[in-house]
Amino acid sequence: MPRDEVLRYEEIAAVVRAGLQLEISHVRLTGGEPLVREGLLDLVRILSGLSGLADLALTTNGVLLADQAQALRAAGLRRINISLDTLRPDRFRHITRFGEITEVRRGITASLEAGLDPVKLNMVVVRGVNDDEIADLAALTQSLPVEVRFIELMPIGGYFSREKFVPAAEILSSVERLGALSPAASAAGCGPARTFCLPDARGKIGIISAVTQAFCASCNRLRLTATGRLRPCLDDEQAVDLKPALRPVIDEDRLAALIRTAVAAKPEQHAMAERDTGALRTCMAGVGG
Repeated sequence: MPRDEVLRYEEIAAVVRAGLQLEISHVRLTGGEPLVREGLLDLVRILSGLSGLADLALTTNGVLLADQAQALRAAGLRRINISLDTLRPDRFRHITRFGEITEVRRGITASLEAGLDPVKLNMVVVRGVNDDEIADLAALTQSLPVEVRFIELMPIGGYFSREKFVPAAEILSSVERLGALSPAASAAGCGPARTFCLPDARGKIGIISAVTQAFCASCNRLRLTATGRLRPCLDDEQAVDLKPALRPVIDEDRLAALIRTAVAAKPEQHAMAERDTGALRTCMAGVGG
C-alpha cells in the first residue's frame, strides 16, 4: 500500500497517549513482522517514555532478533514473544518459507541475555504439520527460563480446517507425557494463556484455547492496524477509523472518544467455534480444573 496510508510513529504514539488517558496501560508491537520496519527503535523509545505505560512488549518471528535484542531492551522494551512453530530445520523452512531456525535460536538466547522478561515462545499447533513436536517444545522449559505457549489454530485467514485443528485438551495431554503439570502464576502481562509448570522446570507452559474455551468475557484487547483502524475483536472485521482524529492534525480528545467507541463495540462472544468448528468447545470440559 502507499506509504502515506501507514500511520507515522508520532501518530501511533498519539493513539497510545489517548489510550493512557483511558487507563489502557499495556502495549504490544506486532505485525506482520515489526523488526523489518525502519526506525522501530525510535518508536520503542517514544512509547517507553510515555508516563503511565505499564508494559511494552513485541511479537516477532525471531529471524532478525539476535542483532536487535540488546538495542530493543536499551530502548525500553520489556518483554518479547517469538513465534516458534517447530524445532526442525527442514520443517521450519517449509512453514516460514524463509530463514533458518538457527537464527531464531540465536534470537532466543540474545533476548534472555538482554534481560527481556519474560521470553515467550508461541507455537500454533496444526495436526499433520507440527503436532508431533508438542512435547519437544514443552521440553524447552526444563532447561530454559522461557514460557512455551501452545495456541489452538483459529479459523482466521482461510487456512483452518477441522482436520488440522488440535484442541487444547489434546495439547495438554501431549505435554503431560513429560510429567504432571501443576498450575503456575501467569508471567508479566495481561494475556489469555492459562499457565502450568512441569516438575523442576525452569520455565512455564501456556495454553491459549481461543476456540474451545473462549476467553471473550475477560478480553481486554484492541488491535490498531497499520492504517489506523482500531479493531475491537480479532475475529470481526468491524473497526473504528482513527485517522479523522490524526490527520490533518492530531486531536487526542477525539482519539479518546473513538477508542471508547471501539471498546463499547466489543462483541460479547466471537463466533469461531460455531462458524467453523461445530461444538468443539465441549472438548475442553474439565481441563485445567
